[in-house]
Amino acid sequence: MIAVMTGAETEDDIPFGERKTVTDFCYLLDKSKQLFNGLRDLPQYGHKQWQSYFGRTFDVYTKLWKFQQQHRQVLDTRYGLKRWQIGEVASKIGQLYYHYYLRTSETSYLNEAFSFYSAIRQRSYYYQVNREDRPELVVKKLRYYARYIVVCLLLNKMDLVKILVKELSEEIEDYTQRFNTEDQLEWNLVLQEVASFVEADPVVLLDDNNSVTVVSYRLQEGGVPPLEQGMVVGQLVLADALIVGNSNSQVKFSELTIDMFRMLQTLEREPANLATQTSKQGILEPSEKPAKRENPHKYLLYKPTFSQLFTFLSASFKELPANSVLLVYLSATGVFPSIHSDYEGPFDFGGVLTNSNRDVVNGEATQKRNQSQKEMHCLHPGDLLPFTRKPLFIIVDSTNSTSYKNFTNMFGQPLVCLLSPKVYPKTVQDPSQRGSLFTLFLYSPLLAFLSVCGLSSVRRELWHSAQEFLHKVHRDIGQMIAQSPTIDQAFLQFFGDEFLRLLLIRFVFCSAALRLHKVFREAQSFPESYPELPKQDTVENGVLQRHILKMATLLDVQNMFWDDSVEAY
Repeated sequence: MIAVMTGAETEDDIPFGERKTVTDFCYLLDKSKQLFNGLRDLPQYGHKQWQSYFGRTFDVYTKLWKFQQQHRQVLDTRYGLKRWQIGEVASKIGQLYYHYYLRTSETSYLNEAFSFYSAIRQRSYYYQVNREDRPELVVKKLRYYARYIVVCLLLNKMDLVKILVKELSEEIEDYTQRFNTEDQLEWNLVLQEVASFVEADPVVLLDDNNSVTVVSYRLQEGGVPPLEQGMVVGQLVLADALIVGNSNSQVKFSELTIDMFRMLQTLEREPANLATQTSKQGILEPSEKPAKRENPHKYLLYKPTFSQLFTFLSASFKELPANSVLLVYLSATGVFPSIHSDYEGPFDFGGVLTNSNRDVVNGEATQKRNQSQKEMHCLHPGDLLPFTRKPLFIIVDSTNSTSYKNFTNMFGQPLVCLLSPKVYPKTVQDPSQRGSLFTLFLYSPLLAFLSVCGLSSVRRELWHSAQEFLHKVHRDIGQMIAQSPTIDQAFLQFFGDEFLRLLLIRFVFCSAALRLHKVFREAQSFPESYPELPKQDTVENGVLQRHILKMATLLDVQNMFWDDSVEAY
């Protein structure tokens, strides 16, 4: 316990009530740090093991935050409480909310994280840190900025992101000039990563004053074509999603690639109050989360090893509720087989890369294998076969995505794989620069359509007109899928869930658009699926092709699409 005393004052001169206030505060502060540090030891997978621990941690931080508010004067006088210490408590509460959001997918907790991070900046809690000759305190401030930026990116507060990046840049410059540190390059890299993230969208939306307008790509109310009366679809619900990033993408920030970021938002609904909620500085108890879960649980895995990925898959599979779906999104570098065997099964076509940095065999580093062995650091289609005992929806964005065509549905459960093109035309933007075009289509079909047509900006009025027309196109695609007499039933079994229905519809739109685009001529440049979709009923349907040509005409890029084989409007 620390008490601030002046002159001849002794600890006995301090009133008992004030001494007890300081003692209670120190207890709560130590307990909060202990619980917060303990979060690192918790498994990141599963839904139940961590919830009670988070509850206890929230409870202590709730008491600590309210306690320092109620007894600020005594703590200032007798404890010597500094504003950066209050900021540190607020920052940890923000971290708690952010991680609780990641575990639950409830954006209300993301808003709470934003509330506390905003309060730190508005109240200048970290302002005096730069006056102290303690580089570790400045690092706390820099990390706070980085976390705040991530939250703002997830909330699409791009104007604020740009302000925060400027402030962070100034803080890093001051930090590196004042202290001879070894992490200068690391912090400059953070700035570069944020800048790449901000500039990742290939098309900007302009208003009448040529100012950039920011739109949200989360699922909007009424954004999914409804099921038509009489449609026979399954009643499965998307419960869990593993979002895996292990590609060579240069666009990443805080162990989150741009493709992971886009898929994360694709699988979330836009809450009604997301854009208008203000900082209320309250503590939202974990028990207060909405009774009805709106979004699937999501796990973000950046460059996991095979063992880590398999552990998360197993835990999610184990806890998957009845009539629920597990989605696995893989954005990863392709791994190709070095040899071809006479028998070609689900382990003979390669797969996607997993991280080898932390995998060991029998306590020793991995040794070079002979040519008859399979690639160890690779997720083969066969590795996922045990998980096909329950409904499984797979998205593979990789140069070897088609290895996942070689599935065998051994257990008769619904199984669908959506597979990216293996190669893109040379004139198309390098995926490592701004993210994958395939994932972009699943995230925002209009953004991807504009990008593939070479448009870097569009007026807001035209954007809304195109979005309105695209909604009609999506509705027609939904009817095509549901009414196809030859489509595999697995697609229809997933069609009852709004997220999966939207992904399937956007996949068909992507496939149809690229097939008509003049630049995309190789079969390897088209998306594929397992099971295969009936082309005449979906991706090569004449009605859909005419829709795409009308969309191109609306955007004045009709010269980029073939129209010889379809009727003109």
